[in-house]
This record gives sequence, C-alpha cells and structure tokens, in this order.
Amino acid sequence: MKRYVVCGLSNRGLASFVLPLLDHGDTVAGVVDPDRARVESFNDSVLPEGHKRLPWYAPDDFDRMVDELAPDTVIVASPDHTHAGYIVAALARDLDVISEKPMVTTAADAVRVLDAERDSKGSVLVTHNMRYIPRHRQIKRLIQDGRLGRITHVALDYHVDVRHGGSYFQRWNRVRALSGGLSVHKGCHHLDLVSWWIDAAPEQVFAYGALNYYGPGSPHRPRDAAGVPYTGADLYERDPYYRAQAGSGAFAEPGGVRTGLYGLAYEHQYPDDTYLYDDEIDIEDTYSALVRYDSGASLAYSLDFSSPWEGYRVLISGTRGQIESRHGRTPDGTPLPGSDTFTFSPLFGEPETIEVIVREGGHEGADPLQRSDLFGEPAPESLRDNLLADARQGALAVATGEAIWRSAVEARPIDIAELLAES
Repeated sequence: MKRYVVCGLSNRGLASFVLPLLDHGDTVAGVVDPDRARVESFNDSVLPEGHKRLPWYAPDDFDRMVDELAPDTVIVASPDHTHAGYIVAALARDLDVISEKPMVTTAADAVRVLDAERDSKGSVLVTHNMRYIPRHRQIKRLIQDGRLGRITHVALDYHVDVRHGGSYFQRWNRVRALSGGLSVHKGCHHLDLVSWWIDAAPEQVFAYGALNYYGPGSPHRPRDAAGVPYTGADLYERDPYYRAQAGSGAFAEPGGVRTGLYGLAYEHQYPDDTYLYDDEIDIEDTYSALVRYDSGASLAYSLDFSSPWEGYRVLISGTRGQIESRHGRTPDGTPLPGSDTFTFSPLFGEPETIEVIVREGGHEGADPLQRSDLFGEPAPESLRDNLLADARQGALAVATGEAIWRSAVEARPIDIAELLAES
C-alpha cells in the first residue's frame, strides 16, 4: 500500500485527495501546511472515525517529514505559487508527485520542475481533470477515429459567471505573483484540453487582455453621486456582485472569518478582509488570444470572469468535418439548453446529434475516474486516450497561459520556446 503526504489542506486537497484516500483505505501519512490550526481542526472534527490523527508539518519541515514518514508520493494542493517548491523538494528525494493544476505559476518554475524530474527517480503527474469529463472523451474519440480529418482550427469561448468569477478577486488568485494570473490558474485547464484534443503542442501566442470588471476602476463599484467610491454601512447591499452571490457561499462575509468545506477556518490563508475593488489586484479578467500549434492548427480563445452564465462554446474544425458543443449553466445551477448534446457535422453529409455521457461525481464524473487512475492502475481506456497529464504537458499549459498575459502586457507575439528555454 502506498503512503501519501498532502501538501496543502485546501478545499481541493481535502475533498479530492485526503477524504477519498481515507475512505478507500489508503494511507495518508501526514499533512504539510503552514496553518497548524486548520490541520488540528480537521483532525478534531472531520477525520473519519477509526483513522489516526494526521501529523502536521510546517513547509520548512519538509525534509524532516520525509525522513519520519517515508512517503511514496507527495500530493501538492497548496496555493499555486508554492507548488514549485514542494515539487522540486519531493523530486530531490526521488519521490513521485501528483500536483493540482496549474503545475506551477510561471514558465521559469516549469523549467525548474522539468530539470528536477530529469535528475530524479520520481515523476510528476498533473491533475488536468477536464480530460476526464465524459463529453470531452467522446470528442477526443471522434478526433482519434479520423472523423474530422486533420484538425485545422479550434474556437473556444469560455465564460465564468458573476458568482464564481467574482470569488477569484477576493482570493490570492487576484495577485499575479501568487497565481500567475487567471490565464494560468484557470486558462491552463482549457489550454491543456485543446492540446490534448488535437494532439499538438503550442508554439506561439498573440493576445489581448484587460481588467474590465474588478479592481479600483470597476464600473460596478458602488459610488456616490459625485463618483467617489461609496463607503457607507450599506456598501455590500449596493454592490451587484455581492447581491448576485447571496446564499452561494462564493464570497466571504465582510468582517467574518473565512471558512471552507466542513466549516474549517482559513484564517492563515485569508487573515484580512478583501474587496473586489482593492488596489492590489494586478491581473486581467478578460482575454482574447490566438495560439499556433506545431501541427499547423490554430486556436482562437477567449476567457472572461464576469458572465451571466458559466461554461463554453467550442467549434473544432478539420478537413473532413466539425464538432460543435455548447455546455454551461446559470449561476443558480440551471443547465443551459443544448448542454446534453453536441453536434458532429461532416463536411459532406448530414449533421449528427450526439448525446453526452453523464456520470456521477465531481466535475461531471471526471474526479472519481481520475483518482482511480492516479491511485490505482490506469484503465486501458485511459492509457489509450493519454488521460494522465505529465510534467511536460503541465509545463506547456502554464507557459501558454503565461504567454497570453505577457503578450497582452508587452503587445507582441510570444514564442513558447522562448519561455521554456531549458537550462
């Protein structure tokens, strides 16, 4: 039986790794996290009956943890900017790593990981779980079977709704040094998915991006009649983002202690109140990008974080036909019409409507399937479809996301090879 250590008792670390592993009888040997109180609260109130308390280690005690617990695999589910340190430290001890996406926040750190993996007996897998969503696997199979011919172009528009989108700007994600920006933190999901669908590596990016909805200049920031930012007692009642999220739990209550799943406090990670319009916000909330791939295909990609609905529209074009899919929901969870099908249209012939496969579990059934591959033997179908993302693929997703914001800031095309110039 393998022994796992989890770096970061985040909501994701808790729900996707610690509890599922314990439920299936696997060994979680310990937790590395700067927030000792949160780990102790987990042991006191959430740890399933019959399991030993999980020992806590501070990040600086990583080597001591390895010596004392002798893990086989390190799971990294901490804030994005800490991933590289944990991954490199684990590889230096010849341990395997499972990292939450994004693998790291910068292309430079991606190179560090690739170099460390090259010199280690350990390896890195990245949890790009969008590959595992059943509808995405159906699309992949059509492409693999040659139904579309050679892929020429992909158009992907992804929207994040006002509840979910606004929540990023109350968290550490809103600072580029901590998240890489949302073209990395969120965009890496979509960029990896496209590369996986079309089996091609990105080469060059040109993009535009801006902060349109949040930050101090937001058109939605409550202001008085003279245009001065409003600070009255009913501030949050005047704010459309706070009104829209009422009852969702997406935002922290003003002045209160922020909590996550199972009521565990996030006092260490979020010690201060944050506001959607704070001056420290230094990332974009809107992107439009063009990506060229080594196969000759291209991607037209857009991403925004303040939409009336959440989801995507995608059109994949090839020399023999097209796939078109629209999938999404409103902020209250109502599926958008057409989300249960997608269309395959041969270049010469009648369109075919395909019903999507639906499975139980997080992220439309993707999470249980991915955990089965990560913590057991990968299924033959998973190996056939190349579902597990490796460090190189994780690096390409991060570098493409960085190329998007860099291109927007520097107003020039960015070559992926330029960002991933290896030592």
